[in-house]
Amino acid sequence: MFSDEHNPPHFHAEYAEYKATFSIETGQMIQGEMPQNKSALVTAWAIIHRDDLMKNWETLEEGSGAKRINPLH
Repeated sequence: MFSDEHNPPHFHAEYAEYKATFSIETGQMIQGEMPQNKSALVTAWAIIHRDDLMKNWETLEEGSGAKRINPLH
């Protein structure tokens, strides 16, 4: 996430040469490209961490820094 983002709430993910944007609400890719199996992992992670992602989104909108969210294990 970046501090100067626009709605709807989303985050960016990268894998190798691929870049994509994912919805915080649904976890689905809304822009960009990523292999299906990697996109599915990002979606699973986003669903697990939806509340943390929204807190970070709100914190960034208020001008504060986002907190790190653990990766999938």
